[in-house]
Amino acid sequence: MSNSRELCFRGLQKTSVIDFPGKVACVLFTGGCNFRCPFCHNASLVNRTAPEISWDGVWNFLRRRKNVLQGVVISGGEPTLVPFLADFLAKVKDMGLATKLDTNGYAPGVLEELLTENLLDFVAVDIKNSPSRYGESCGMDLVDLNSISRSVELLKTSGVDYELRTTVSAELHTLEDIREMAEFLQGGKRYALQPLNPGATLSGRSFTPPDEELLKQMAEVLEESFEQVLVRK
Repeated sequence: MSNSRELCFRGLQKTSVIDFPGKVACVLFTGGCNFRCPFCHNASLVNRTAPEISWDGVWNFLRRRKNVLQGVVISGGEPTLVPFLADFLAKVKDMGLATKLDTNGYAPGVLEELLTENLLDFVAVDIKNSPSRYGESCGMDLVDLNSISRSVELLKTSGVDYELRTTVSAELHTLEDIREMAEFLQGGKRYALQPLNPGATLSGRSFTPPDEELLKQMAEVLEESFEQVLVRK
């Protein structure tokens, strides 16, 4: 699946009630990413400087907590880059736990394989911005928007629960950008807007969240195309 050197996870959130809708879950974080989003807060994961967690540590934790947890979220970094993803998801499913993938949608081939093998119960795709500003928001000069479109279309027809979501920054997102995004994505089941949390970023630049009124207007635009629109705090 990948030529990534990653051998294990680099982060663990032991309990979350917000990352996997409707489930108590843990979140495991992979290292490395094919994007360099300027507002990213996970520099130690993207740059692979966070220490790896041993596989014994991962499995011992899951065995201890499997009667408390209902699901496992795989986030990053970008999980579709790591070579162990499918095997790990299969083992988690064998434990009776539900699985959720957080991805930037840039590896539709990997996503399709995971969906075909029934290894995912929920997928969240981070949509970075409108087509005209995608490169600016993911830190790349050239972006293959067809990869994003293909991932979104795979989810729409997969039967697997999913959401598209955008982390919104006052510096990077306008109401017009949201309109362009809605047109590009052509509707769907659920969209979530989440205001950026100010703090240290991968690029060293400062970003701020939008005001509540603008977020409300953005949600209203998306409500014309999506069955459900959420604004997270």
